[in-house]
Amino acid sequence: MSIQEQSGTRRVAVLVAMEGIEQVELTGPWKALEEAGWEPVLVAPETGEVQAFDHLDAADTFPVDTTIADASPEDFAGLVLPGGVANPDALRLDAAAVGFVREAVAADRPVAAICHAIWMLVEADVLRGRRVTSWPSLQTDVRNAGGTWVDEEVVRDGRLVTSRKPDDLPAFNAALLDLLADG
Repeated sequence: MSIQEQSGTRRVAVLVAMEGIEQVELTGPWKALEEAGWEPVLVAPETGEVQAFDHLDAADTFPVDTTIADASPEDFAGLVLPGGVANPDALRLDAAAVGFVREAVAADRPVAAICHAIWMLVEADVLRGRRVTSWPSLQTDVRNAGGTWVDEEVVRDGRLVTSRKPDDLPAFNAALLDLLADG
């Protein structure tokens, strides 16, 4: 039985802070999920709208579907963590968000993180013994958290998919969808 059948859902949580999300790292996976028949759900610390960025420039806003307080990893077939420097840097200070990530990994849910989103996995202390990638400047953080950092477009380690940067989105999205399809 696949994870989506176990959970009774094809919903995938997309966990973000209220601002600083790299827009393409939110919209690229979101579109890929929708096109593959999944229902992405924007999960954030507060209700309202989140502010995405195109690098350092404010871009679009997106409505929050549910708050972290009102969600549980059990409600979703998987978890996507978009990057942007400010997004995971703010989110990792939110104990509920860190707990959400830790619970998703502990429950063996598919988890996909791109670019700076690896910080959420570092903060949740779930990288020990794992092989991952991220934005290159974070390799020391990964190693200090017990992970093995590699410079590859996309890395899959069990139920975890990671990628380095927006240019890797096609490979990241394909790996995310494969991970979800594997249940």
